[in-house]
Amino acid sequence: MVSSRPFSILSSVESMTDNDVDDEVAALLRRADQRYTSSRRRLVAALQAGAGPLTITQIVAADDSLPQSTVYRNLTLLEEAGVVTRIVTSDDFARYELAEHLTEHHHHLICSTCGDVTDFSLDSRTETNLDRALHRAADKVDFRVDAHRLDLLGTCAGCKG
Repeated sequence: MVSSRPFSILSSVESMTDNDVDDEVAALLRRADQRYTSSRRRLVAALQAGAGPLTITQIVAADDSLPQSTVYRNLTLLEEAGVVTRIVTSDDFARYELAEHLTEHHHHLICSTCGDVTDFSLDSRTETNLDRALHRAADKVDFRVDAHRLDLLGTCAGCKG
């Protein structure tokens, strides 16, 4: 059966090549007076390989050569440099993903019970309509929109049953 939903679940996010991402990350870190160290490269690679936003535990499991303390420190620095986005959920674990400008525009389904986060994208027509509606709402209060993020909160299939 073909779904008539105007969105799709993203299994992996790829729009830039690995080299493009590395070049952009290196540039962002240089602007923050930081280096693109081997640990940071491995951390970026783990986030690229992930099937959605990852917890620190999941990042360490993906690359056991990264000590947890290194992951904590570097995620903070990468977030400040604009490389990583932190997603806060209802559980005790933040999730991290590469910033949207390094991947592609997408949104999140966040389970209010377990905290699981799933990426999804909207078709271009729906995205355009959403963007227009958000700009209209912002214009009413004289707010300039630079970008938008959409997080849908609810219950995942695993927690519903």
